[in-house]
Amino acid sequence: MERKEIESAVEAILFASGEPVQVKRLCGALELARPAVERALQNLRDHYAFERRGIRLSQMDDSWQLCSAPEYGDAVHRALEVRKPAKLSQPALEALTIIAYYQPTTRANVDQIRGVDSAYTMSLLLNRDLIEECGRLQAPGRPRLYRTTKQFLRAFHLNSLEELPELETLAEPEDEVQMRLGEHGEIVDAEGAEEETE
Repeated sequence: MERKEIESAVEAILFASGEPVQVKRLCGALELARPAVERALQNLRDHYAFERRGIRLSQMDDSWQLCSAPEYGDAVHRALEVRKPAKLSQPALEALTIIAYYQPTTRANVDQIRGVDSAYTMSLLLNRDLIEECGRLQAPGRPRLYRTTKQFLRAFHLNSLEELPELETLAEPEDEVQMRLGEHGEIVDAEGAEEETE
């Protein structure tokens, strides 16, 4: 197959699928080696971006998918009368962040970090297909393990989990301002000096 024919075939498969397609599946369907298919995918992605087309080729780990260009999202929603999905609440974002950075992890671990019960929040994230069960921990009770999904990558415009921003480092203990109460309820600093009151 010639280069242009390979690109057209890849484009047709991705368009017909409507879902992410793994590179190995494209290789099998086209009976081509991986480098040729990956070159076609890169060429298509560059072409759509350079021509400022209404579609983009998005990569998620080892899968690729055709999607609409983000700058035309509002027009697409209006044309298709699609309601925007409800935004995630702060608790849901907290739980999702914990799972994204510590996956695979258990609900108990999410609860411990957040300091509250996350049962409802976890079920919401499961229903939105942002997280999924991925086995059980080899510990008493065998709690379920959770990880993020490809839908999570799509929703946050990430190609892979490596693109997650680094967690901010916590302040060093010597940088923290520690306050405590004295025996009569007055505020006392870390060295024990009583705070001046007027």
